Amino acid sequence: MTADLLATTVRHYTWGSTTALAELTGRRPTGEPEAELWMGAHPGAPARIDRGRGSEALDTVIARDPRHELGDRVADRFGARLPYLLKLLAADHALSVQVHPTTAQAAAGYDAEQAAGIPLDAPHRIYRDRHHKPELICALGDFEALCGFRDPRASATLWQRLALPVLDPWIQQLRTAPADRALRTVLTAALAEDRPRGEQAAAELPSALANLASGHDPDAATWAAYRDAARDYPGDPGILAAMLLNHVRLSPGQALYLDAGVPHAYLRGLGVEIMANSDNVLRCGLTPKHVDTAALTAVVDFRPTAPQHVPTVPIGPGELEFLTPAEEFTLSRIELGGPLRIADDGPQILFCVRGTARIEGGPTLGPGRSAYLPAAGEPVRLDGDATLFRAKVPRPRC
Repeated sequence: MTADLLATTVRHYTWGSTTALAELTGRRPTGEPEAELWMGAHPGAPARIDRGRGSEALDTVIARDPRHELGDRVADRFGARLPYLLKLLAADHALSVQVHPTTAQAAAGYDAEQAAGIPLDAPHRIYRDRHHKPELICALGDFEALCGFRDPRASATLWQRLALPVLDPWIQQLRTAPADRALRTVLTAALAEDRPRGEQAAAELPSALANLASGHDPDAATWAAYRDAARDYPGDPGILAAMLLNHVRLSPGQALYLDAGVPHAYLRGLGVEIMANSDNVLRCGLTPKHVDTAALTAVVDFRPTAPQHVPTVPIGPGELEFLTPAEEFTLSRIELGGPLRIADDGPQILFCVRGTARIEGGPTLGPGRSAYLPAAGEPVRLDGDATLFRAKVPRPRC
């Protein structure tokens, strides 16, 4: 088996950190926001490899010989494409509140927009492919996110403490209506049906949130998260969607899994993210991008949920795998402290976040460096002192 050093691309989004990616990789910050480092074969920014014939995009290499690169198991299941995308994500500001469709919803939505003649690059295009987009984020430091709807009665109690009369009709809905109906009613009202009230609330919220965040309130950390999101997107009624969601804080090594229909937003922090290789995102707010409320509410799961950290299981010496139901990917963390052999019959990516890892017959990885391992039956020998993340395609679960 060969191992190819990946030449990767940094994505510059306004919510990105100006320092975190540079610090991890040991280079000088550019002063620009650096949001994501992409490691994979997504056509928007594929990593590149060089096998002696010059630099080539990884998606091109895979498409030329998918059975060699992916192995029969993965090629038969997913075709001539790497089914996952691995990222390093660094957020200094809130990302949009968003949700992803199921596979069936994505296929139907894509076909409908194709039939309507909507260009793939149109700003109001929603479905850009026929795939779903489950994702997992593993924190490398303290990390904050919003994930899943809080019980609406708990949200009513929380919102009441803001003492903003503009919220009173929605507080009443949250307190008295069945949970899924209450959440649907308030979300659609704030974003569309009663948008003037949503915009008024968005204008009044920052000062109320700041007052609660700066005191000794037991929920001060949650108020501060909402305050910062409101400051990031002044006047955006999507802040009300954010305030219906659970505030989650991850410690280093903890992870969240986001399945279809679950509204979420990353707020602050550095983490390793893996997702199905798709661009399908429906936004609820905190964004200048297109928000289609009707399409959104057809996809959102309005059931309240309590976010859970992703469980892990040891799968080898120093290696913990994050357990999710995703078919396209699995992620594990390796604490390398000497020689180790790894093997898989599908494509793998190794990403180093600490120390130095040597791949026998291949590149040496330092922080921020990654390697692509095509499918093969022979194990790969690693050595060194490092923390690595390993992405691969799981075998079908019984």
